[in-house]
Amino acid sequence: MEKFFNIVQSVPLNHYILLSCILFSIGVIGVLTRRNAIVIFMSVELMLNAVNLLLAVFSVFRNDPSGQVFVFFVMALAAAEVAVGLAIIVMVYRNTSSIDINVLNKLKW
Repeated sequence: MEKFFNIVQSVPLNHYILLSCILFSIGVIGVLTRRNAIVIFMSVELMLNAVNLLLAVFSVFRNDPSGQVFVFFVMALAAAEVAVGLAIIVMVYRNTSSIDINVLNKLKW
């Protein structure tokens, strides 16, 4: 474990921040531009992983384990989001035979 911390601290913090910003931006673009519900959920997961990366890296750089604890909470939240999201997608597919979010306008009153 000590070797892992040395590797993480040998890379400058700016590189991790840049990587996380790029991942988060790709996720935002995916949410805003895609119409497939599964791709939108994957984009949300990508944004959550970008936040997890920053939490873990800041935790290592500050020698404070609370960031790593928050990573586990975010991972649990992501797992719950996936379970609920996939259940919603299955029910929408059963009702409309499509997972395109534009078809959901048919479900309005």
